[in-house]
Amino acid sequence: MGRAGRRLPALAALFYGALAALVLLGVRDVLFLYEENRCSMTYMYEYPEYLKIKLPKKTARRYPAYELYLYGEGNYAEENKNLLLTGIPVLFLPGNAGSYKQVRSLGSIALRKAEDVDFKYHFNFFSVNFNEELVALYGGSLQRQTKFVHECIKVILKLYRDREFAPTSVAIVGHSMGGLVARALLTLKNFKPELINLLITQATPHVAPVMPLDKYLTDFYTAVNNHWILKAQDLRNLTTLSVAGGFRDYQVRSGLAFLPRLSQHDSALSVVSSAVPRAWASTDHLSIVWCKELILATIRAFFDLIDENTRQITEDPKKRMSVLNHHFVRHPAKIFEENPEAFTELTGAFMWITVKTSKWTYSVYNVSNIFFLIVFLWFFFLLMSNFFFFKDSDGKYFTFPLASHRKSYSHVYCENSMLDTSSWIYGCLNSNSSMCLGATDLSWRAELLPTTKVVILKLQDYPSLSHIVIQVPPTVGNKYTLDCEFFKEDSRTVQLPVTHLFSFGLSSSKILLNSTGLLYNVQLQHFNQIYQAFKIYIGSHCQSLKERKPSVYRLHIPWSHEDSIIVAKVPSFTEISAKLHIAQPQNDSRVPELNIYSSSDCQYEVILKTSLLQVLGQIIRFHAGALPVYIVSNILLTYGGQLSTLISTGQCSDFSLELVRTAKPYKVEPLISIVVFLQGFNWFREIWESLSLPEVDAAVLSSQDAWFPLVSLMLFLFGTGIAYWSGVFFSTSLRLFSSLWLTLIRPTVLQKDKLITPRRLCGVLSLALVSWTTCGAFAVFIIYLQYLFKVIKLHVNVRAEQNMLNGGSDHSKEISQDSSIHTVKNQSSMDSISEATQSLSNSTIAEAVNSLKIHVTILNLFTWVVLLNLPSLIYWLKNLRYNVRLDPDPCRSTAIIIVCILEILMNSSTSEVKSSKLLKIAAKVPLPLSVAMLAFGRMHLYKVPHFVTFSLLLHVLCCIV
Repeated sequence: MGRAGRRLPALAALFYGALAALVLLGVRDVLFLYEENRCSMTYMYEYPEYLKIKLPKKTARRYPAYELYLYGEGNYAEENKNLLLTGIPVLFLPGNAGSYKQVRSLGSIALRKAEDVDFKYHFNFFSVNFNEELVALYGGSLQRQTKFVHECIKVILKLYRDREFAPTSVAIVGHSMGGLVARALLTLKNFKPELINLLITQATPHVAPVMPLDKYLTDFYTAVNNHWILKAQDLRNLTTLSVAGGFRDYQVRSGLAFLPRLSQHDSALSVVSSAVPRAWASTDHLSIVWCKELILATIRAFFDLIDENTRQITEDPKKRMSVLNHHFVRHPAKIFEENPEAFTELTGAFMWITVKTSKWTYSVYNVSNIFFLIVFLWFFFLLMSNFFFFKDSDGKYFTFPLASHRKSYSHVYCENSMLDTSSWIYGCLNSNSSMCLGATDLSWRAELLPTTKVVILKLQDYPSLSHIVIQVPPTVGNKYTLDCEFFKEDSRTVQLPVTHLFSFGLSSSKILLNSTGLLYNVQLQHFNQIYQAFKIYIGSHCQSLKERKPSVYRLHIPWSHEDSIIVAKVPSFTEISAKLHIAQPQNDSRVPELNIYSSSDCQYEVILKTSLLQVLGQIIRFHAGALPVYIVSNILLTYGGQLSTLISTGQCSDFSLELVRTAKPYKVEPLISIVVFLQGFNWFREIWESLSLPEVDAAVLSSQDAWFPLVSLMLFLFGTGIAYWSGVFFSTSLRLFSSLWLTLIRPTVLQKDKLITPRRLCGVLSLALVSWTTCGAFAVFIIYLQYLFKVIKLHVNVRAEQNMLNGGSDHSKEISQDSSIHTVKNQSSMDSISEATQSLSNSTIAEAVNSLKIHVTILNLFTWVVLLNLPSLIYWLKNLRYNVRLDPDPCRSTAIIIVCILEILMNSSTSEVKSSKLLKIAAKVPLPLSVAMLAFGRMHLYKVPHFVTFSLLLHVLCCIV
C-alpha cells in the first residue's frame, strides 16, 4: 500500500470522528445544557395513603395487572375508607413506567385548598395502577389500558350514586402516555363522551410517538388523532389542556405535546410550562408531576371551575376555557370572575390628582425605614390642617386626561409592582372637572409578570374613555412603585434581523436602546424555523448606582404559547437562548419578539448570535429517533459493497474501507427529495396512491414544518459516522473476546460446517416454538447470542491458524537450514512440500477471513435489529408473572424468519456464496432497500428489521442456490 493508500483510513477516521463529535455535542446540548430547575418540591403535610378500590370480578379477572386507588391523607383518608364520597372525582393516569403514587402532589395540594374553604368544595383524587408498563416503547397494551380506564370511570361514578350532588362526569389528569390513553377513550365504541368534560395532560406526546418502535403504537396514534380531527364537532363539550415541559424535558419534546392543529380550536389549549403564569419554569418529564408552581396553577383552576349550583365542574365549555386561559395563558393578577362588572363607581374618601405629563412615577417606601420622618410629619399636619390628614390618608386617584395625548401618542403603558389581586387601573367614562363618576375596570387587561403587573392599552381601541385612572390604596407599610407613560408604538418597536444559520456564531446582529422608556419590543426578523437557535446577550448600563427594580425579559412567540421569561438585576449582562418548539405556520406572518420591561434611566444593548451547539441540539431533539434508520442504512450499503467486491475480486473488503467507499448520501437522498417534490402535484399523488404506496415520511414531516433536505443530509452523515465507529467498536470487541478465549480455551481447527443438519433443524423449530408461544424478541435475542458466539469462535480460530502458519513457516525454514549441512539433495523436495502446505493453509485462512468480515457486518446489522426489538422483550419479561405469551407481539412472525436466516448464515462461508447465480442480485438489492428504508422508516422504526431481513434472505438463497 502506498503513502496515499495509508493516508486514506486516517483521513476517514478523522472525518467520521468529527461527525461523531458533532452528534455528541448535540446530545450534550439536549441532555445537559438547559435552564436550572426553578420548580419547588411539593410536600405532603400528612402521611399519604392509597385506598385500593374493589373492582367488579369480571373487570379484575380481565385486567389482573391493573388496579384503581383513592388518594388520601390523615383524617381525610380515615373518613373515606367507607367510600361515602361527596367530592368531585378526578382520575389520574400515569404514563410510561409511571406510578399511581404520582397523584399525591395534586391530591395533597387540593386537600389543603379544600381546608382553606372549610370543605365547601373538595376533590376526590383517584389513580390507576398500570403496573408501570412501558407503553411508550410497546404499543400492544395501550388499547387494553384504555378499556380499563373506561371501566374505572364507571366504577368511580357508581361510588357517588344517590348522593345529593352526584357527578355525571369525571375530570382526568394524564401524565405522559396517560394523556394519550385518556384521549383514546373517545375512540371506544361504547364510550359516552359526556363521561368526561375536562382533560388535562402533562408532557403527553400527542402528535406522534417519541420512538415508533412497533406497528401497534403508530396505529394507536393514527386512530386517536384521526378521530379527534374528524369528530372535532362532537368533542366541543370536552375541554382539553395540554401542558408541555419545555427544553428541560428531553424525553418528550414540547412540539409533540401540542394538540393537532386541526383539532377543535375553541375547546383545546396547548401551553409550555415556561409560559404558565406564576410558574414560568421549564420542567423535566417527571418534575412536571410535582412542580409546586404548576400544581398550584392546576388546583386553582380546578376550584375556579366549580359550579356553585351543582358543586361539580361546570358544564359550560366557555367558562372552562376562560378559567384555563386565566391560569395558564394570561393572568391579570386578579381572582377569576366569570362575568366581571363592566361598570364601576369609584367611591371612597380618596384624593383626586390630575397628571398631565406623558411620563409618571409614584413610589411608596417602607414605613419602617422612615419612621421618625413620619412621626414628625404627623404632628406637623395634625397642627396645620386641623386633622384633615386622616381624610387624605385613605388613598389617592391619579387621573390622566387622554384628550391631550391622543394626537401625539398611540399607546399607554402602566406597571404596578404591588402584586395583590385588587383592581388598580380604570378607564373613566363619565367625569366632571374634579373626579370620575363612572369607570370601567381595566385591571382585567393587565398581565402578571414575575416582579410586576403591566397594562398596555392602544388608545384607538378606547375612544369612549376620557381619562385613565390609577388607584393608590392607603399606605399600610408596603413598598411598591407605579409607573405610566404614553408612547408611540414605532418609537418602542425595533427590528433585529437574526444571523444566518451558517454564520456559526462568527457574525452578530446588534442594537442599542438609548431611549428612557419603560418598554421595548425587539422584533426578531426571519426567526421562524425549528433549526434556528441563537444566543441573545442583553447588557444594561445605568447612569446612577441607586437601587432599581429588576428588568424582565420575555421571548414572545406569537403563534404558540411557548414564551420564556427571565428576571435580571440592573445593571447586568444576561444571556438568553432563543429557539422554537413549533415552527411558524405557513399562514401566519407574525414575528417573534423580545419584550424588555426596563428601567427608565438605563441603556440596553442587545446582541444576537447563531449558536452552532444549540443548532446541533435542535437537530438531535427533533430527529434523534430517526438516527437508527440512517445508521442501519449505511451499514446495509456497506454490506452490499462487500458483496460487490466479493464478485469483482473474490475477496471481501474490510468494513471500514467499504463504508468509506460505498456509503455516499448522493446514492439515496436525491431520489427521496425528488419523490417528496413530486408529491406536491396532484397527478403524481394520484398515481402514488393508486399503487397503494404509503406516504413518504419526509413529506409528512414537511407538512409538520419539521423537515428540509439539508437536515436529511446531515442525519445521513451523522449515521455514517456512528456506523463507522460502531464497526471499529465491533472489531475491537471481537479482538478482546478472542484474546480472552485464546488464554482460556484451546482453539479448534478451521473446518467447513454444513448449512443444515438435523440438530440445527431441531434448534430452529425450538426457537420458532419459543417465538410463537412466548415472545418473538426473546427468540431473536437467543439466536443473536448464538450468532455472536459463532463469530467470536471463528475469529479465535482464524487468529490461531494465522499464528500457527507463521510459526510453522519459521520452523520449516530452520529445519531446512539444518538439513542442508547434511543432505543438500533433499532440500528441493522439502521446499516444494512446504510451499504446497503453506499455499493450502493460506487459501483456507483467506477464505475464513473473508467469511469473518461478512459475518461481522451481518452481526452489526442484527445488533440494531435486536436493539429495536428490545423494548417488547423488556415489556414481556416485566409482565411474565401475568402472562407467558406476549399478546399482541409486534415481531412474532418476523422472529421466525430471522431465526431461520441466522441459523443458516452462522454456518455459511463466502466460498458457497461466490459460486451463486443470485450473488449479483443480492449485491445490488441493499441500495434500493436503503432508499426505501429512509423513505418509509424514519417515522416507522419497526419497518427497519423487515428491510434487513429481506436483504439477508437473499444471502441465504445465495448459500443454497
